[in-house]
Amino acid sequence: MSATDLAAAANPAVAAAAAAAPGTTAGAASAIAPSVPRRIGRTLRSFARRSPLSAFWGVVAAAILIMAVAAPLIAPSDPLMANFRQMSKPPSELNAFGTDQVGRDVLSRVIHGSQTSLVVAISAVLLGTTLGALWGLACGFFGGRFDLVSQRIIEFMQSFPDLILAMAIAMALGAGTGTVIVAIAITRIPFGGRVIRSVVLSVREMPFVEAARGLGASNSRLMFRHILPQCMAPYLILATTHLGVAIIIEASLGFLGVGIPPPTPTWGNMLADSLNAGLVPPWWLVLFPGLAITVTVLAFNLLGDGVRDMLDPRLRGSV
Repeated sequence: MSATDLAAAANPAVAAAAAAAPGTTAGAASAIAPSVPRRIGRTLRSFARRSPLSAFWGVVAAAILIMAVAAPLIAPSDPLMANFRQMSKPPSELNAFGTDQVGRDVLSRVIHGSQTSLVVAISAVLLGTTLGALWGLACGFFGGRFDLVSQRIIEFMQSFPDLILAMAIAMALGAGTGTVIVAIAITRIPFGGRVIRSVVLSVREMPFVEAARGLGASNSRLMFRHILPQCMAPYLILATTHLGVAIIIEASLGFLGVGIPPPTPTWGNMLADSLNAGLVPPWWLVLFPGLAITVTVLAFNLLGDGVRDMLDPRLRGSV
């Protein structure tokens, strides 16, 4: 048996790559291309059958994302435009969610706040989880003193509550969108590092990795070609489940005054502004931003649970 045959027998991904070698005809490639949308459709239908509740909240999360992307088009007015003739007005036909203490439309600010909050949350989760995953990949693969020191650093980072750590970093770096993204991303690094490291520790001993190592594959090829693809499912689960946490941290930083500075509309800033409307804030200034945070966090958390149940082999059969 040749070396290529040995690697193909040990790792099904190698066999698939060999089947897609330059010898593949154009007709076969064109036959494979139309099957991709059907495969995605089958996956979505299977997900909906296995977890109808998670699928419903996935639709809600998708609607919130669409609202954030199309915020300039669907918002009824400029979220920064003040109208001193309509200050602190309750919900009405003119302003469905009422107005704040300077006459700005609350509905427009909630819609534009979704754009800011989701951009910050998604960017922070992707940045922090990716850095943590790469760190965990290196720790699990190389081990030794590097892994020992890295785990102590991660434990030190996890000893701080997420909000306290993010607030300290934001205060040290100064207010701004980039600062908030970095502060939240740093709180996500330890989770990605720990989870991906545990996956790498089990994958690196599998036969297909040993076969590739015996064929002379370099460390970088072993890590990124053979081990890293096996970590994609845990990575996706971490990313989806941590979106809700990132949204809460961003809103908390805005409420405490160390997040994105006004007048940029965010849900946390809107809750903080409601405290300036009087001794007892008008109910609509608290209800609608708080409801937006609650629904969004609930949608992403339950969607993440469904993704975990679908991708985790230990839970797949029990759904």
